[in-house]
Amino acid sequence: MRRIYFDHNATTPVHPEALKAMLPFLGATYGNPSSIHFLGREARAALDDARERVAKLLGAKPGEIVFTGSGTEADNHAIAGAVGALKGEVGHIVTSPVEHHAVLHTCEHLRQHGGVDVTVLPVNGDGVVNPDDVRRAIRDDTALVSVMWANNETGALQPVREIGAICRERGVLFHTDAVQAFGKVPVSVSDVPVDLLSISGHKVYGPKGVGALWIRPRVKIESLLHGGSHENDRRAGTENVAGIVGFVRAAEITTSRVETEDVRLRALTERLWQGLSTRIERVRRNGPADRRVANTLNVSFAGCKSDALLMSLDLEGIAVSSGSACAVGSLKPSGVLLAMGLGEELANAAVRFSLGAATTEADVDAVVEAMPAIVARLRSFAA
Repeated sequence: MRRIYFDHNATTPVHPEALKAMLPFLGATYGNPSSIHFLGREARAALDDARERVAKLLGAKPGEIVFTGSGTEADNHAIAGAVGALKGEVGHIVTSPVEHHAVLHTCEHLRQHGGVDVTVLPVNGDGVVNPDDVRRAIRDDTALVSVMWANNETGALQPVREIGAICRERGVLFHTDAVQAFGKVPVSVSDVPVDLLSISGHKVYGPKGVGALWIRPRVKIESLLHGGSHENDRRAGTENVAGIVGFVRAAEITTSRVETEDVRLRALTERLWQGLSTRIERVRRNGPADRRVANTLNVSFAGCKSDALLMSLDLEGIAVSSGSACAVGSLKPSGVLLAMGLGEELANAAVRFSLGAATTEADVDAVVEAMPAIVARLRSFAA
């Protein structure tokens, strides 16, 4: 059976060049980068080189990068670390309902256990935050605003430049989860007024289990992990050298192709949408058609259930998802889609198609060919 992978927002295959870069550190070059002998120095040199290279990709300086175990850890560190460093001086966070659970659940934890007040802003029908709402929500005790760069379910791009400017004007820290944006659109901390930025390895054709947090100089942030003096005393624990090296090599390759891939993938997602919408009635595109990352298309098929659609497509060798991979197993409809104004029926009928570097027109056409019969069969069961 032919296999088609349309779930790149969940994870991406490791690029061969990234795997090649990792292999020495899974074999003979196995030293601990904190050790002073020759094997440790080899590992330290690779770690320092990777830090310089990822900093260059972000328009940052090496000392501003903290390598983490995931994008989730980077989000947690940014939010809880920034609030913790203020030692109770301020107690308010502003965020949005379309954030990844790594942000929303961290904010909720701080609300329940840290006495922090959390304002969750509304979004429009495309799932986009109004910067004026951010301005109105900021208070004298606001510690942080956290709004993602690109949404993992719909691909919607947030007005991070405008939000960052408002935060800078009001003297409030701004964090953005750029996990789904990095490698898909230009991401530079020298161009956007942001103070904390999270990225992840396995979304850019690197390995799982590695991410990074960029911290603007002079921003105070409390460590989440305590132990050794790793990562300039900001994140204790021996660094995953092989993962970091692979992550950075993959990121270099992926970011070098942002412009060409944007054009190619935008054409493919439009081909997919046109094929589905002309052949299937009662379909709805969720999220903006233009202001989005190019690889993502979220569609509701009225009269169907997301889980049934996913299982039917899986039987055809087509891998998709209904939203965030971190919400798998949940029976609740997507909070992102509900926040955008969809009712539960359409939110429970959504499929996320997220294309990638290996996706072809033939793959898109095969999905378009398979979908009408699947939808018709599922609708007949519900009739």
